[in-house]
Amino acid sequence: MGLRTKLNLLLLGVALLGALVFAAAATPFLNGLAREEVVQSSRIMMESAAGARTYTSEQVAPLLGRDINAHFHPQAVSAYAAIKSFAVLHARFPDYSYREVALNPTNLDDRPQDWEADIVQYFRANPSQNEVVNERQTFRGPVLSLSRPIIVDARCLECHDTPARAPASMLAAYGPQHGFGWRANETVGAQIVSVPMSVAFARAAEVRVMFIGLFLGVFVFLAIVLNIGLGLVVIGPVMTLSRIAEDVSLGKADVGEYARKGKDQIAILVASFNRMRRSLEEAMRMLSKR
Repeated sequence: MGLRTKLNLLLLGVALLGALVFAAAATPFLNGLAREEVVQSSRIMMESAAGARTYTSEQVAPLLGRDINAHFHPQAVSAYAAIKSFAVLHARFPDYSYREVALNPTNLDDRPQDWEADIVQYFRANPSQNEVVNERQTFRGPVLSLSRPIIVDARCLECHDTPARAPASMLAAYGPQHGFGWRANETVGAQIVSVPMSVAFARAAEVRVMFIGLFLGVFVFLAIVLNIGLGLVVIGPVMTLSRIAEDVSLGKADVGEYARKGKDQIAILVASFNRMRRSLEEAMRMLSKR
């Protein structure tokens, strides 16, 4: 096995090891960035829903709520407005969802799933917490959920205190069985934004592959430069010395010396070889005179 082959095998081993180490170190870092990107996107969507709720409660509800006893308008409900505005995004991106769930909802469509009920119970047990981020596995891949508590205020009690206090139009729409008995400052539900993580993780994987490709590309460039340098600085001079040594050993006449200037190891080897050759030729001449 030649010197060049040994060098290339060594470089190949170092390149593969470096790529593995880089991938192992970069994967958690890039996945962490991807997760943070998803969290920030979730917060933006949550704030968008909060904006729809605020606008509805402050601008729309006062207008549509004037005849609430005679006519119930769901458009005056802030939760309804937030859900309907998010439905536009959900239509284009079905994997993105926004839910407002309650343990005792007026609309039974707002009943929580088991994992959503766990979030509501967590907020009830930890009233100081105003946001929770968790991940869960689905058949479509990992999904990140950002949740915030729904806490009862005075406006909520206008409809959710007792059936007797509730607007007649709301009772006609939903009945008196559900969504009552709420208490002021009680956590009754949660706003939950769910965002798939597969897209962000796929981008992180693409970035990882790109950087590994750049790393290997740089390594290939260095390997080519090293091979050229090895041929000019080491292999070429050594092969020349080998050819001269072979000619001398075969007794060929008029084999010139190999002159190489410099102070590196190859130049020292060439100088040593030339001295040895001259010494050998002088010894042979002295033997021939006897």
